[in-house]
Amino acid sequence: MSPPRPWNVFAAGDNLDLLPRIPAGSVDLVYIDPPYNTGNDFAYRDDFRDGARHTRHTAWVAMMRPRLVAARAAMKDTAALFVSIDDNEVAHLRLLLDEVFGEENLIAQIVVNLNPKGRQLGRGFATSHEYLLVYARDVRCCVLDATSAAGVDPADFPLTDVSGRRYRRLPLRNTNKKFNPATARTLHYALWGDPDSGRVATREFPGAVRVEPVFGDGTPAVWRWSPPLVDARSDDLVCRVVRGRTGPRVDVFQKDWLHEGRRKKLTTIWLAEEVGSTDTAVAELKEILGPVFESPKPTGLLRRILETMPPDAVVLDFFAGSGTTGHATALANLADGGTRQCWSINSTEPTRPGSNAAEAGYATVADITLARLRAVADRLGGGLEVRVW
Repeated sequence: MSPPRPWNVFAAGDNLDLLPRIPAGSVDLVYIDPPYNTGNDFAYRDDFRDGARHTRHTAWVAMMRPRLVAARAAMKDTAALFVSIDDNEVAHLRLLLDEVFGEENLIAQIVVNLNPKGRQLGRGFATSHEYLLVYARDVRCCVLDATSAAGVDPADFPLTDVSGRRYRRLPLRNTNKKFNPATARTLHYALWGDPDSGRVATREFPGAVRVEPVFGDGTPAVWRWSPPLVDARSDDLVCRVVRGRTGPRVDVFQKDWLHEGRRKKLTTIWLAEEVGSTDTAVAELKEILGPVFESPKPTGLLRRILETMPPDAVVLDFFAGSGTTGHATALANLADGGTRQCWSINSTEPTRPGSNAAEAGYATVADITLARLRAVADRLGGGLEVRVW
């Protein structure tokens, strides 16, 4: 029996050289936090110029394009890509991702509130957010699940049935007026219900009254369920008297149960209290290695991203920075018993002379990544493989 695969794999080097060596179609999830175009030179100085005068934007895009093309080749058809970016390049990056992945494969542009206090330096507003651009390799078969168990609040399920199970009532009527007897004819039909017992059926029974779907203003509506589904799940329905605009009326509701494994759709705004902030990320890294990296991402952000994909996903981060993605992978596996594996790549760019990292003995940024992943393996388990692709 072969040993379990390590939770973390690390390779040092230029990601443009290493990405093409990753087997095609082997990656389930890509997350990257590339160098932001802040006006300073970034470490990746590839020369893709064609003689035209390059602005900083075009130089940054030229650096990113071949790396994204290589990452796409490494991804499975079911895979997804998440990219952290700020206002300086979000517009250019989105156009580039439309080019490489196809605009039809855009899943979301998420706002992430990583700095709740806002940046106080500089002119204008105190910026408190960044973005996550999310693309599918092929949206038709991508397995990304944009839900989370963490967002489920038991208080949202205030009712209890005789067995002790908690639930809430949702209108069986489709509340979207785009769905009506003209657009969904087969879902406009009468049900029979007894508001005293709560029983609902598609056929008349003793004590039942006829119930047709209507909007709050009394105009005809449609149900969300077909008659066969009502028959199959009648125990999940209840009939009640409600106060309408025109007075009391009888209506039908679905019992929406709170159950183990329940998940809730994620919104496109992620708050710091949900996923962590730059401050919490600095504290996380400081506790392990000290203050050796200026702007790491919080593990909570990465854990939310990981939660959208299967628990055995192969994860690729080719701008690995301080190693947050690998750290979050180990935390997620510990929490849910998953077998995720994170492949981290970071450059051997020298640390800045006089910086905390250099003073702590880290000669390159790759040394920081590797040190964190080693500490994670020591503390949390899961192993670490240092690979030469």
